[in-house]
Amino acid sequence: MTGSNPLVAAVKKETTTIPIVMAVSRDPVGAGFIANLAKPGGNITGLANDPAPEIHAKSLEFLKEAVPRATRVALLWNPLDPGAQSYRTAVETAGRKSAVTIRVVEIRDPSDIAGAFASLGRERTDGILVLQDPITFSARDAVVQLAAKGRLPAVYAQREFVEAGGLMSYGVNIASQFRHAAVYVDKILKGAKPGDLAVEQATRFELVINLNTARALGLSIPPSLRLRADQIIE
Repeated sequence: MTGSNPLVAAVKKETTTIPIVMAVSRDPVGAGFIANLAKPGGNITGLANDPAPEIHAKSLEFLKEAVPRATRVALLWNPLDPGAQSYRTAVETAGRKSAVTIRVVEIRDPSDIAGAFASLGRERTDGILVLQDPITFSARDAVVQLAAKGRLPAVYAQREFVEAGGLMSYGVNIASQFRHAAVYVDKILKGAKPGDLAVEQATRFELVINLNTARALGLSIPPSLRLRADQIIE
């Protein structure tokens, strides 16, 4: 059992026979992990975090609601993540529809994070979007601190960033994904073939807002956005 596209890709290279259960994945068909959601085929099955890359258009929408003046938004993006291009394209398309210029900032390694934020400070940036990726997730405390230092409103894909002091997150509950992945493990241990077990797409997404961070950034979160939040941290 594993999670995140880079890790799924790594174990996929090592075996075509040992069952692999994805607790976390993004666009597993587009990433080349499975043939299709209903009948994965091969030795991989599990859970997909989102129904389509376009889900990240909602993150941009929430950022615009919190920061109406935002017209230049940075996307922290790992191009090495399998399927990453579809997510970049979705965010850039959403940006054009919202009259927002998306600046893509590549992060291929944890050592790139500090330099990425330094580059954001050299030109006007109204906010940032941080996609799901093990590099930024493992360094989430540093990412949140750098965003605060640069006074950059940010929307993340995981609630753990907001719990660490980030402004907002929109995405699935990763802990729940791993708990549910145990159902797949149980079925496989009882004889089911992973290629016959349909991959489940997430249907519930959490919006978490940290009002303490909003106040520190001088932002007033509109009531319409607060009402849609699944959790507010104060």
